[in-house]
Amino acid sequence: MFNKKNTPYTEALGKTNRIVEGTIITGDITTKTDFRFDGELIGNFKSTGKLVVGPTGIITGDIVCNSADIEGKFKGTILVTEILNVKAKASMQGEVTVGKLAVEPGADFSATCIMKDTTKTALLSDGKENKPNENKPKIKQ
Repeated sequence: MFNKKNTPYTEALGKTNRIVEGTIITGDITTKTDFRFDGELIGNFKSTGKLVVGPTGIITGDIVCNSADIEGKFKGTILVTEILNVKAKASMQGEVTVGKLAVEPGADFSATCIMKDTTKTALLSDGKENKPNENKPKIKQ
């Protein structure tokens, strides 16, 4: 009569997780959805979605994601397969690897930066890089 359907995981796509100001997390976060961070993270972050670090957000650690908007503070290593937007009030220190980079005037961008061709690599759902030619058999000559 009242059949309750289990909602499939794909319905979570397009939704955003949120950590609010005043929250401090020590440890790693892994997610498949978009994420907004206004608190503090001391640890690593992996996502196949978009990361937004709000003006009060602070992340110290490593980040791997498809795209990111940084308005708060970041210190560590970040790998963004698509586009990284660094807002005017942002402070970034460390190592940055991106597909595309946009830095607004006024941002503190004290980082080394490498731009990679994103057509050659893609982020898998487990946060690892997939290189399309990696699994092909090698031809001996």
